[in-house]
Amino acid sequence: MLPSSLPIFQFSSASNISNWHVVDDVVMGGVSSGNFNLNNEDYGNFSGTISLENNGGFSSLQYKFKSIQVKFFTKVVIEIKGDAKDYQFRIKSKQDHYYSYVYKFSTNNSWQTIEIPFSIMYPAFRGKKLAMENFNANEISQIAFLIANKKKEHFQLLIKGIYLK
Repeated sequence: MLPSSLPIFQFSSASNISNWHVVDDVVMGGVSSGNFNLNNEDYGNFSGTISLENNGGFSSLQYKFKSIQVKFFTKVVIEIKGDAKDYQFRIKSKQDHYYSYVYKFSTNNSWQTIEIPFSIMYPAFRGKKLAMENFNANEISQIAFLIANKKKEHFQLLIKGIYLK
C-alpha cells in the first residue's frame, strides 16, 4: 500500500534544523540578510531584510536531503504563514543541477495550506525561465523558499511542514 502523504519535514521542538541553510545575495555582492531558527511555537522562522544595494535583492532558505522518490506523488503541500508578501517554493531533483523548479505563491498573514502540483513547477535559473519541460523527475533532493520581489523589504515566513501528496 502506498502512503497518501509523506513528510519531507515537519517542524517541532525536536526538529534538527542543521541541514537548513540561508543563502542570500551576499554570494554575488549584495547585502540582504536572512535568518532561520525555530521560534517559540516550534515553527521554522525564515526572516530578514532584502536590500537592492550592490545589485542584490534576494534571500533563500534551502534544505538538502538524501534523495526522496516522488514517482507515486503528484504534488507538494506546504503549511506556511507569511506576511502578505510573495515567495517562491523551489525543488531540485538532483542537488548538483544548476536550475530549480519553481512555484510562486502569495501569503496573507494567516496560516495557509498550499498544494503545488509538480506538473506546474517550471525550470528556472537566476530568475529566468528555461526552455525545458516542467518537473517530471522521479526524485527530489532539495527544497527551498525564496523571496525576491525587486524591492527593499523586511520579511517573515513561518513554516509548519512540507509534505508529498
